[in-house]
Amino acid sequence: MQITISGIPVDVQKKKIKNMHLYVLPPDGRVLVTAPKRLTATEIAAFVHSKLDWIHKQQDRIAGLPRPVPQRYETGETLFVWGKPYLLQVETAKHNSLTLQGDRAVLSVREKSTLIQREAFVKEWYREELKAEIAKYLPKWEQATGLCCQSWQTKAMKTRWGTCNPKTRKIWLSLSLAKKPVSCLEYVLLHELAHLKVQNHGPEFQAFLDCHMPGWRELKLELNKKAYDYSRG
Repeated sequence: MQITISGIPVDVQKKKIKNMHLYVLPPDGRVLVTAPKRLTATEIAAFVHSKLDWIHKQQDRIAGLPRPVPQRYETGETLFVWGKPYLLQVETAKHNSLTLQGDRAVLSVREKSTLIQREAFVKEWYREELKAEIAKYLPKWEQATGLCCQSWQTKAMKTRWGTCNPKTRKIWLSLSLAKKPVSCLEYVLLHELAHLKVQNHGPEFQAFLDCHMPGWRELKLELNKKAYDYSRG
């Protein structure tokens, strides 16, 4: 549902959660609230109203950010893989493939392939890259923390790098992590495993991260750096 507070449209999603969460999302400053199912529209509106100053500040900040350039998967663009920029080179071939050669990412695609087809192929390539690294690093952090998830999957996420369901012990990880340094993936793995022990981001949660990864705050900043520049020079 959607409510309007002081002229600001606010999308509301009710979920099986304990607390309300407020988001101001790029690229247009859209406001989203996730709220427990038990809360009324009046309670949600009061919460949003109390955060208006913060919402305005975040919308002003987002308005000042450079707009990301949509990727078209054409020669001369930049493809980010594990935090490193690669110069994209697109070639015609009988079969789709993507290989990293020095500082180049060579994307071989069928003749007359569409943007949607190229995007879908690269997305699945990222998925396989991410799955391989998760399989490598998740056991490391499970052993270090003594916490184990029951299962994990990858998916495209617009607002989060990962999520954890403590009841099912399942972890979801964002496909976009394959564009970030591997150290950021390790931070997200630790972050989500920590939620199996602590279901909030309070002092106990932060102390747990400090114990196992003292530099996690720097990695969080790196992770949340905004848009990549894909444009051709």
